[in-house]
Amino acid sequence: MSEKESDFLKRLLVTFRIEAQEHVDALFSGIDELEKTPDEARQTELIETIFREAHSLKGAARSVNLMQIEAVCQSLESTFAAMKNKELTLTAGLFDSLHLALNNLSELLALPQSHKSEVMPAATPEAGFETSVRKEDLPPQAPAVPEKPPRLIPEERSSMAGTVRISTEKLDSIFLQAEEMLAVKLLAQQRRQELQSVQTLVAAWGKDWFEKAARLPDFHSASAKQPQWQELVEQNAAFVKALSYQVDAMGKAADQDQRMLGKMVDDLLEDMKKTLMLPFSTLMEIFPRLVRDLAKDGGKEIDLEIRGGEIKADRRILEEIKDPLIHLLRNCVDHGIEMPDARMRLHKSPRGKIGIVIFPRSGNRVEIDVSDDGAGIDTAKVKASAARLGIREQDEPTGLNDYSAVELIYQSGVSTSPIITEVSGRGLGLAIVREKVERLGGGIAVETRADTGTTFRIELPLTLATYRGIAVRAAMQTFVLPTSNVERSVRIRQEDIRTVENRETIRLGDETLSLVWLDDVLGIPKQAASDVGHHQILVLTAGGKRIAFVVDEVLGEQEVLVKSLGRQLSRVRNISAATILGSGKAVPILNVTDLQKSALQAAHTRTSGVTKPGTKALAQAVLVVEDSITARSLLKGILEVAGYKVATAVDGIDGLTQLRSGEFDIVVSDVDMPRMNGFDLTMKIRSDKKLADLPVVLVTALDSREDRERGIDVGANAYIVKRSFEQSNLLEVVRRLI
Repeated sequence: MSEKESDFLKRLLVTFRIEAQEHVDALFSGIDELEKTPDEARQTELIETIFREAHSLKGAARSVNLMQIEAVCQSLESTFAAMKNKELTLTAGLFDSLHLALNNLSELLALPQSHKSEVMPAATPEAGFETSVRKEDLPPQAPAVPEKPPRLIPEERSSMAGTVRISTEKLDSIFLQAEEMLAVKLLAQQRRQELQSVQTLVAAWGKDWFEKAARLPDFHSASAKQPQWQELVEQNAAFVKALSYQVDAMGKAADQDQRMLGKMVDDLLEDMKKTLMLPFSTLMEIFPRLVRDLAKDGGKEIDLEIRGGEIKADRRILEEIKDPLIHLLRNCVDHGIEMPDARMRLHKSPRGKIGIVIFPRSGNRVEIDVSDDGAGIDTAKVKASAARLGIREQDEPTGLNDYSAVELIYQSGVSTSPIITEVSGRGLGLAIVREKVERLGGGIAVETRADTGTTFRIELPLTLATYRGIAVRAAMQTFVLPTSNVERSVRIRQEDIRTVENRETIRLGDETLSLVWLDDVLGIPKQAASDVGHHQILVLTAGGKRIAFVVDEVLGEQEVLVKSLGRQLSRVRNISAATILGSGKAVPILNVTDLQKSALQAAHTRTSGVTKPGTKALAQAVLVVEDSITARSLLKGILEVAGYKVATAVDGIDGLTQLRSGEFDIVVSDVDMPRMNGFDLTMKIRSDKKLADLPVVLVTALDSREDRERGIDVGANAYIVKRSFEQSNLLEVVRRLI
């Protein structure tokens, strides 16, 4: 046995000991209560419980290859089954034998004997489990338990003494409360900055006061003639000095408190992070067997090499990235590695190689490279699959180059597999991989070469709790961008902006970058720029793409506590989470990957920062889909009075036809309609590439939880119940979504 396998077995045995202790404790408690309970219904319930505990312990023992413990558990299980089937009478002798058997089992497991009965049967060579029960009442296959069994698991008192088993839910709750201390730290920093401003004001006031007093000779002569003026001057001078001294003392105390509090919070968060940090090896222990089984089923020969498994990451990160890595391994086995005879024709080894390499990156991040030495990605098949689905790359209106074609593998439905199997062919795996990676605040890129292999590079944060963020202002609103996605910040002149193919660009170094305004991408009202001659830009990177975004102001960098948006807002375009600044203001954290996608859609020539005076924006178009003529007329009237251009449709099919032939900014639809209901209409809109981002508002009388959840599932942006319908609610929702 290798050293690595030996270490793994030791860890597995420690885990088994903890689990076995719980099962044995439950067996002791159940038997004690069973002995004291006269109620038959309760006895039946307890027998079922202890039967399941014995069964679970047997399965755990089998998984670590402890056959003797498995045999004892089998004996107990058979006895409990006989009790369950009323084949055994519950007598004092039976309970004594059960206690003796459990104590012997504890000896086998090297568990503490805290449950050992004070009065036990006499220990004779025959005093095993079966000898205290009538032989005719026991199943013939039940083995006996030796009176003094050898210990099968080495006792590790020091290891167990330092181990506490706690549910992950409780641990996560404690960690979340510890994270809230970061807000206290940020608040202390904010108060210190405010106090520094007061110090500056007091110092400037005192300096100005003394300088002006020294430059007024008439005032000094008057003070000499009238002593009360001299006394007033001296009192004010003393007051200014005392005030300055007290403010300075408060500033020093605040500095000390901030440093002490900051260190305490940082140490607490670091210790909590370590508590939740686990090595990647715990995640990847199943991967060798997975690859071996998949390769065997596919008639292939594959070796898997894993490096960097000792690197630790947040347990929540590991849980979320497990499925994406399994998807990638399945793709490597099924799509990447060729059959042995095909590899030999290419002068390759008949055994394919898959590698998983994990290594740390700057900024508290980690990179996971999943590679294979197979055939590479067939871009021709990717293009053909995308063409069948009607998918086109926006950046390539005249045709797809190989790089753009490879990027299409992340599109839902795109697959190079000629047949759908339980492993692949549905075209969903890589779409799920990208979605989950981006949801964790990471990115994924792919490199491929024909007949050489493919490498997927995943970059992730090591923890979900905190990271560094840059606060920016756009259109009088504050947002936070992850520092890891900000390549550089620079000011440019208006004349540095160039228009190429109706898109604004700038030249930075030797590269030309697309330029977009952050307020345009987010769809928020523009504000007049204070300095129209210069612009502040941030170059954001994600997934190998770089785009320059114009912002009004960069407010600074700080540590950011990530707060989830909740289930109701689990997927908001361009926004990944929220945070609270030191000032107490809640601001959204932007999703850089979403921003880049939105930038490609919103990129257009921008000749000025604000709408010119005297110009009027075109009325926004709304499509109302409603089968009731009364409700249809009501909705149409409300929206037209608010200034919208409204078209109507009598059902989902009519609405979908109008959407495909016209231009609309939003859809307001009923749900319960003939031919095509609102749910199906929403699904059709979301599946149409041209209409996928069109906001949809469902206005319906269906108010059950199931209907609301279905509305969310199909992709509706809002769900308004007619029973509680108010005109202002509809208009507010429409204004917010357009």
